[in-house]
Amino acid sequence: MFSIAVCEDDNHIRRLFADVLRGDGYNVYEASDGEVLLDILEETHIDMLITDVMMPRMDGFELVKVLRDAGYELPIIMITAKVTMEDKKIGFSLGVDDYMVKPVDTDEILLRVKALLRRAKIASDKKLQIGSTALDYDSLTINHHNTVMDLPKKEFLLLFKLLSSPNKIFTRAQIMDEIWGYSSESDERTVDVHIKRLREKLAHVDDFEIVTVKGLGYKAVKTNDKKTD
Repeated sequence: MFSIAVCEDDNHIRRLFADVLRGDGYNVYEASDGEVLLDILEETHIDMLITDVMMPRMDGFELVKVLRDAGYELPIIMITAKVTMEDKKIGFSLGVDDYMVKPVDTDEILLRVKALLRRAKIASDKKLQIGSTALDYDSLTINHHNTVMDLPKKEFLLLFKLLSSPNKIFTRAQIMDEIWGYSSESDERTVDVHIKRLREKLAHVDDFEIVTVKGLGYKAVKTNDKKTD
């Protein structure tokens, strides 16, 4: 079970978020400000943080900076009553993963939480071996028969996602949410462009194939699996 911390000084909002998350099966810790949250982290492992910006004693920006400076890599969603481009620049430069603006739709927050946790799982796995092909998350490289290829980050994440769940069909919308982010302004055709580039670059790789599932999306199929069909 994933553990999520909700850091919010408004008791009503904090309890609402906590109840919604618990109802979806998460273990939830509540903190009224950044200092309380840091006390929780001293005793407990947290997989994700949802934090307000304006809070007493330690606000959301300061909290994110403290966590990132201390080496915490957990996904962070920042909630704010009013977000400007300058606010986003500050937040993302400090290490925020996503923004939501109050009033927050509870269904939407669950979607974003799930997407970020899936991306965090991909990042924690780090390496993937498919036949003679090895993917290294840290270096964003593919090693095939001792030939190393660098990939742009989005292309690598897309390939890593597909190969992490062979034969599983991912819709374009799922891929967009998890790789580009729920609030991305790019459209789903971006996925098609990246798939085309991957196919061109990996035409010589015979351990797997990226298959188009008409009307649905894409999946990765291991060559050995395909031969046994």
